[in-house]
Amino acid sequence: MDKIIELQNVTAGYGEDIILRNVNIAIHRNDFIGVIGPNGGGKTTLVKVILGLIKPITGKVIYYDSMKEGKQQKIGYLPQNSDTDKVFPISVLDVVLSGLAQPNRLINRFLKAQKAKAREILESTGILHLADKNFGELSGGEMQRVFLCRAIVSDPELLILDEPNTFVDNKFESDLYHTLKKLNEHKAIIMVSHDVGTIAYYVKSIACVNRELHYHQSNIISQEQLDAYNCPIQIIAHGSVPHTILKEHNE
Repeated sequence: MDKIIELQNVTAGYGEDIILRNVNIAIHRNDFIGVIGPNGGGKTTLVKVILGLIKPITGKVIYYDSMKEGKQQKIGYLPQNSDTDKVFPISVLDVVLSGLAQPNRLINRFLKAQKAKAREILESTGILHLADKNFGELSGGEMQRVFLCRAIVSDPELLILDEPNTFVDNKFESDLYHTLKKLNEHKAIIMVSHDVGTIAYYVKSIACVNRELHYHQSNIISQEQLDAYNCPIQIIAHGSVPHTILKEHNE
């Protein structure tokens, strides 16, 4: 498979606070990687490095082929908490169109073809009927659907999702994974989650992040492997469905 992004010996952090050390990982087309690990272990920092929002202290990030230029349009990002003003009077369609926005470009200057593309994306996720509705009037699940549409409207080569199922209903979660499975046919996906038991049904590989990164080239991972990766997560079961919890640091 072709590489699209590669991190080589990356150490990253904020000022003198080093969060990640010696990270090595290559992202290929059609990868579906689940990123797990404890809070404060570096998952968000890893995402910021890939997005180019922070530069490595040491090491390098390599963008291949078409990712070299205009990576902002080549990487779609669904954050855990959006910076969209939920009070500002903006329509759902305009929120989605903001995923195509270029610097110094006004929203009302979008072409008809771009608006048609945005409506097509809304339809594919089952929320076209919300296109002209005020964004601030939506439920949490509806907002997440809109943010997903915004993340994919530019047809990125890589889609990154940070805890996409936080504060949403079970139906959205089910619809989300169905949508991601279809998207993964033609784009790479990285999904950050605290629940390896759930995402393991959908991802193809798992990256355990706790200051260091351990890449597991399978979606099947055991408690012994998590312990070996120094990933303080414990697999538990509710009925037939496995979930995970954060272990006590002294265990």
